[in-house]
Amino acid sequence: MRFVSGGRRTAVAVIGLGYVGSCIAGTLSARGLDVVGIDTDARLVRELDEGGCRFEEPGLAERLLAGLRSGRLRVTTDYAAVREADVVLITVGTPVREDGSLAEEQLQGACVELSRHLRAGQLVVLKSTVPPGTTRSLVLPLLGRSGLRPGIEFGLAFTPERLAEGTALHDLDTFPIVAGGLDADATADAARFWRDALGVEVVPLDSLEAAELVKLADNWWIDLNIALGNELAKFSSLYGVDVLDVISAANTIPKGQGYVNILLPSVGVGGSCLTKDPWMVWHSARQRGLDILTAPAGREVNAGMPEYTARLAVDELTKLGKDPAASKVAVLGLAFKNNTGDLRATPTRDAVAALVRACGSVTVHDPLVDPAEAEALFGIRPAADVEEAVRDADCVAVLALHRAFEDLDFGALPVAESCLVLDGRAYYSREKIAALRELGFGYRGIGR
Repeated sequence: MRFVSGGRRTAVAVIGLGYVGSCIAGTLSARGLDVVGIDTDARLVRELDEGGCRFEEPGLAERLLAGLRSGRLRVTTDYAAVREADVVLITVGTPVREDGSLAEEQLQGACVELSRHLRAGQLVVLKSTVPPGTTRSLVLPLLGRSGLRPGIEFGLAFTPERLAEGTALHDLDTFPIVAGGLDADATADAARFWRDALGVEVVPLDSLEAAELVKLADNWWIDLNIALGNELAKFSSLYGVDVLDVISAANTIPKGQGYVNILLPSVGVGGSCLTKDPWMVWHSARQRGLDILTAPAGREVNAGMPEYTARLAVDELTKLGKDPAASKVAVLGLAFKNNTGDLRATPTRDAVAALVRACGSVTVHDPLVDPAEAEALFGIRPAADVEEAVRDADCVAVLALHRAFEDLDFGALPVAESCLVLDGRAYYSREKIAALRELGFGYRGIGR
């Protein structure tokens, strides 16, 4: 291997301690590696150093705290700490602009700082999602400012992050790692590092660009597949058919190396990846004269689901004999996904905004999100608990089914008579729906 280990534990620097970087730093330290986490956000570093964790991910706070207490993990704002590392992982944010192009400021800043402290013998691995060619055209020249020769004095590879919020630590412990390097040696070095560090399968690829494409291909497929599920839900509703029955049956047919796998419809798609990566694909293709159609089509469908969901509530309230303009809607779950507190690009924001426009009043509650952040985003002060949120509500909209909501006693909720339950992401069973109706509730779901 090109990077130096010298018989001691491998030392790793993680540049960028956001959600992905924190998960990786905590996991590598738990696996026995010496890890230093670096971030320019002094407040974030201070929180972590004091044992705090702002990210709602099962087990993450415990892993970080264990690493800090053992000394295998430390955090700092000082880039000079990278000199101690054998492997340097870059996990900074890579958002896109409105036109789908990469907003490269964070990545550029990290590479410039890294170049000032890079030393011979190190392996640099970019994990931030980027358009194909970025590692070679942006990262490589910036690291070259160090005066070190790439491929000779330091290695460079790309290994896409493949985490899903809510299961990120399990994903790190089990998912295959994809690795593509500047040259064959860098690919082999990166593959061996991840294999030794995490004990997982590694899929080596021939180039940086091939590895960069993998994450984009995954998220392009996921977003488009969800769009199919969402349009299938709308189509099923025309015939009074439960879309979940259709999807369950459709997914039983073998196809390719697995089965047809239509994903479930919902109030919409959110988070930091699925909402931007298809646009990254679209913009990158257009720059090279290729007009990609499926990426923007999926985005258009999924971006329209919050408004569609709100319209379902309005239509159903009307069917129940209620005036939507005089009705109260209580929204339970604001995050973009069940069992997370992440509000980034959450579709519930647009759904709530549409409900505010159409209904008499709207209350919101989510036990996993920061109340101040929620109030700033939604313009509504979150209720302290479920009871406060749903009191006298004509509609209870479950837009994220957190564990705290799974065992709700609907019969004990202080709601209005003939209250509607709007299922935006709960996927209640037939038995649950029948029980709700026996209690006097109306029910409406996406395609149900």
